[in-house]
Amino acid sequence: MYYIELVWEYMKNYMKSRLTYRADFWVEVISDLMFQFTNLIFIFVVFRHTNSLGGWSESEIVFVYGYFMIPYGLFSCFVNLWGFSERYITKGEMDRIMTRPAHSLFQILLENLDPPALMGSLIGTIIMIVSGVQLGIHIEWWHIPALLIMVVSSVLIYTGIYTALTSISFYSDAPTGILPLMYNLQAYGRYPVTIYNRFIQILLTWIMPFAFVGVYPASLFLQREDMTRMALVTPLMGIAIFAVGLTCWNMGVRKYRGAGS
Repeated sequence: MYYIELVWEYMKNYMKSRLTYRADFWVEVISDLMFQFTNLIFIFVVFRHTNSLGGWSESEIVFVYGYFMIPYGLFSCFVNLWGFSERYITKGEMDRIMTRPAHSLFQILLENLDPPALMGSLIGTIIMIVSGVQLGIHIEWWHIPALLIMVVSSVLIYTGIYTALTSISFYSDAPTGILPLMYNLQAYGRYPVTIYNRFIQILLTWIMPFAFVGVYPASLFLQREDMTRMALVTPLMGIAIFAVGLTCWNMGVRKYRGAGS
């Protein structure tokens, strides 16, 4: 309850500050949606030149992309660690965080909330529904709970990976260069891994498991028998990657000795 109350208080503070500059809020929402629609248009352009991609139809890939947008929107809203090194290490704001009783990572995530990103999750849900109707997918009793489990697991994978990478900041003042690489790599997860070569498939499945934030869990609802087993591994992968990320973070915090003079 303590942490739930903190989330509510931070959300209220965010809305108070954003309502002061409403135009900025909507500009951010629109720019994010335009970016997502650009990626969707790219898929449509590709399928103007082919009927299938690696054995996947246009509607199936759009369905995968719709699923990809849901956990990505939640992640972008609640896990914004992009400027951690400069703000909290270089400028010394980590010292302020360390004086408070709540977990340090939890505080930092709440201080960097980005609710406009949730619009991406909403659009992703709509895309899944529309493409699902085109594919003739009938909603069954297990779809909703399975979707919730898969989305939470995908968010945990995102969080674990970026938390582990961000924890490098406790040892080095300049780890930011790694994050743009990961943001580019994660984009591969919104397409079927079977269209890539073997090395990329292994990379996206077992090293940087971004395939578990898109194609694998989405394939469960598409009833792709060739990927059902990997889809069922998604919750386990989410727990494991998040545990690794949190462990790396806690080790980094113990290493931290303050901003100094």
